[in-house]
Amino acid sequence: MKINSTQVFYFTLSAYIDTGSVKYFSFLIILCLYVLIVGSNVLLIVVICVNRSLHEPMYMFLCSLFVNELYGSTSLFPFLLVQILSDVHIISAPLCFLQIFSVYTYGSVEFTNLAVMSYDRYVAICHPLQYNSVMTSRKMVFLVSITWLPPVFAVGGTIVLSSSLQLCGNVINKIYCGNHSIIKLACEEPRVNNIYELFMVFLTVCVPGSVILYTYMRILKVCFSGSKQTRQKAVSTCTPHLASVINFSFGVSFDVLQSRFDMNNFPSMLRIFLSLYFITFQPVFNPVLYGLNMSKIRSLCKKLLQKFSS
Repeated sequence: MKINSTQVFYFTLSAYIDTGSVKYFSFLIILCLYVLIVGSNVLLIVVICVNRSLHEPMYMFLCSLFVNELYGSTSLFPFLLVQILSDVHIISAPLCFLQIFSVYTYGSVEFTNLAVMSYDRYVAICHPLQYNSVMTSRKMVFLVSITWLPPVFAVGGTIVLSSSLQLCGNVINKIYCGNHSIIKLACEEPRVNNIYELFMVFLTVCVPGSVILYTYMRILKVCFSGSKQTRQKAVSTCTPHLASVINFSFGVSFDVLQSRFDMNNFPSMLRIFLSLYFITFQPVFNPVLYGLNMSKIRSLCKKLLQKFSS
């Protein structure tokens, strides 16, 4: 659909399919999932904030992770709930760019947060005697700051560039807005946007990924050469983190592949499910994973729930 760029006041989301009365069941599933995400993440945030024994770097980074899960899910789930029940799947241009900003900052912060957590585990396992002197309160605040601020500014630059493009269409083949989907609608080759996207990938994927890879190589080296106690400590604290990294990387990888390549040969429901995976299952996966595997958090959660139920 060729249209003048000045007429793009809204976008049509063409990936939605007519499911008839099944849409009410889909609405209920998404609503229950959102309530579960909000409840579980808020519970863990409250537990970490109100218990002084958890005011340590590892738990503060976890708290930042849970806040990001709330932020990411809230940027998409209410929108999905409205769209599922709607017969016309359109979104205004400003809301579309706001959604892109929210979803992309969620993904960038998530990956950066996981990198910071891997660094924390590296210091704790490879340099246990220096941990308290290295991971000071000031260092912790600095690490939380670089978890959030660079992604916010980097994605902000993406939005400025994409919103200034001259568009010759308004149909997005997804169920929510994506930056690459907007770029595909550009009337001319968006070279500046493509170069900036490469910079974005380097900043938000390559840099955190390199930190995670390096720290785990060092941790594995210490595990193989260290004592049984060191190996047990590494397994107990690193397993949830590593599982979270793998789960999130899988979800993001498919979303990137879907936005870059023609996936029309795949069933529509499978494409929709996998495009939503990283922002729907990661916010459920993390609180369950850390809440069940970390005994200190698990016991405090039980106490808090018992207190409210009594």
